[in-house]
Amino acid sequence: MQRALKRIIVNADDFGRHVLINRAVERGVQDGVLRSATLMPGGAAFDDAVLLAQRTPALGVGIHLTLVNGTPVLPPREIPSLVTEAGVFYDDHNVFAVHLLRGQVNLDEVRAELAAQLRRVETAGIRPTHADSHQHMHVLPGVIDIVLDLCTAAAIPAMRAPRAPLFAGAFGGVGQLVGRAGLSVLARRAAVMARRHGIRTPDRFAGIVAGEAMDTRVLTEIVRASVDGVTEVMMHPGTDNAVLIPACLWDHDFEAELRAVCAPEVHDVCAAAGAEPVNFRIFADGESA
Repeated sequence: MQRALKRIIVNADDFGRHVLINRAVERGVQDGVLRSATLMPGGAAFDDAVLLAQRTPALGVGIHLTLVNGTPVLPPREIPSLVTEAGVFYDDHNVFAVHLLRGQVNLDEVRAELAAQLRRVETAGIRPTHADSHQHMHVLPGVIDIVLDLCTAAAIPAMRAPRAPLFAGAFGGVGQLVGRAGLSVLARRAAVMARRHGIRTPDRFAGIVAGEAMDTRVLTEIVRASVDGVTEVMMHPGTDNAVLIPACLWDHDFEAELRAVCAPEVHDVCAAAGAEPVNFRIFADGESA
């Protein structure tokens, strides 16, 4: 059987952050086009996510490296430049980025924490199919070098390159455009650096940046417009907004994204477009992309 030339990786971020995110991942694999998720090493539902991954062979699991809006794996006293007085990461990615640019982030602490996160995932029996990060912090200068070193040492074959679409979703003003343009530049630089390390990145990235939900209409349009190669679609599905919004400190429509990945029309448009839902294992298998 000839393989599809168009391949779609629908990836659920924040796997392991909350049990209701884990349940959404499970439903997305069983009833929809979800084939990939990235595991949050410091997530409160990490152990539950590992058990789910072990009983769901169709799910490819990567690592969701976390430096903001979460809980570190190392004791806070070992990484003081990365955490608040409460011992958690800063919630706002802009705070981390500003601290980094001002030289207030100790990159040795970044390396130690991310290495500890990777060890936790590997010790749980998960061999990561790829790496990405919470709020795309892995593409920042200095951080990307550490991430690529860790991926190379762990033989992680692929990484997300979040080339942000400038005009996706509702217009959020000039500041939004500047932020997306900056992310796109950093993502392209990260992809070039990854290739030099022998690490693959998908050809294209889709996923509305700045918090808007990827609903059924948007996901259908992405699949319908797909071209040959590999497209990654970033998703954040969940089963209950009323619980997840306060738990994740994020006003996001998790339920809409779950409906999207399970929507029959998305499955149908994949078939009509000749787009095969896959996960990042395609890169480990040595396929070009």
